Amino acid sequence: MKLERILPFARELLQKAIAPGDVVVDATLGNGHDTLFLAQLVGEHGRVYGFDIQDEAIQSTQIKLDEHELSNRTVLFNRGHEHVTACIPPIHFGRITGAVFNLGYLPGGDKTIVTRPRTTISAIEQLIDMMAPEGIIILVIYHGHPEGAVERDYILRYLKTIDQNSAHILQYQFINQANRPPFIVAIEKR
Repeated sequence: MKLERILPFARELLQKAIAPGDVVVDATLGNGHDTLFLAQLVGEHGRVYGFDIQDEAIQSTQIKLDEHELSNRTVLFNRGHEHVTACIPPIHFGRITGAVFNLGYLPGGDKTIVTRPRTTISAIEQLIDMMAPEGIIILVIYHGHPEGAVERDYILRYLKTIDQNSAHILQYQFINQANRPPFIVAIEKR
């Protein structure tokens, strides 16, 4: 297949935006895969700030980082992503070059604990303000469950209200696949 699959395309966009020494955010730690990827991108002088409300996600991520000896590049918060402004030091405001969200529930975890539109939109708004010019926010939207479909609708409606002079917003998805596969939305700050 010549078309880039969803997750590899998301990572490709992040690789274009993030350089060694940069400051980035993993807004939903999950099982730690994106945090590990981001920690590798920012190099030894960069910083990854990670957020999740579930202890299980924090622990899983910490184990991955420890296994790869990358814990010194990361700061993990057992808080929701709507607290990014309160948690990230102001010295990094205007310097964040990348952020990623995997919306929905923790794979293999409690499926009743899901991301919510209100907190996700709050985090997106805060991050747009904190991003460097040409910084990219990736939203991986899993909408194959009822709460995910509701969150998808709220987020897409919100994103359509963002002035095109403030950000470029791209939606990338396959439209002929079964079972409502995830898709991404990329927000590039202008």
